[in-house]
Amino acid sequence: MQKIIKITGKNALILAAVALVCAAVSAVIYYQTEKQIQAQIQAHKQQLLGQVLPQNWYDNDLLATCHAPQAPFNQDPNLKEICVAKKNGKITAYAFETVAPNGYAGPIHMIAAITPQGEMLGMRVTEQHETPGLGDKVEMKNTSWAESFTHKFLRKDNLNQWAVKKDGGMFDQFTGATITPRAVVNQVKDSSWKLLQHLPQQNVTENGQ
Repeated sequence: MQKIIKITGKNALILAAVALVCAAVSAVIYYQTEKQIQAQIQAHKQQLLGQVLPQNWYDNDLLATCHAPQAPFNQDPNLKEICVAKKNGKITAYAFETVAPNGYAGPIHMIAAITPQGEMLGMRVTEQHETPGLGDKVEMKNTSWAESFTHKFLRKDNLNQWAVKKDGGMFDQFTGATITPRAVVNQVKDSSWKLLQHLPQQNVTENGQ
């Protein structure tokens, strides 16, 4: 009986040692992989920001300024992140991630950049599940529709123009697919206008110079 107990205890110690080694190896692999994943995420975010915010508009570490929305924006579940572009210490633009919850086939994720003066520097759809050949035209890999936002100004006196043409606005819709571009335009307008109303407007430069 004592022999059985001794053998059982020895096996238990061996199993425990093996489990400890496996846990340690798994931890090392996890941390190494996590760093690689985070680096890839940051690189992808930098690439997306570069599509809506030209490099000549800022000289600060743009990614380091990105943060989750704080009051009063934290009450908006569709505004996900805000980044602040500066040049020579002066605010030149805001880049932001926003989500249109009312796409035809689900939420539509976007990233955009706008100056404190209300000039849209760029907009890109980063994730969508819209109908191929119809609603998915909002994404740059399918058409250049997203470029129609570039250099458009958002002001109090032209808010009604920030809509698809079917609603009396200045943005094209797609034949057989109005819901998707309408959702994108309305969400970009709503998020941009909130930023312009509440974020600092002073100490800005024009045209990134």
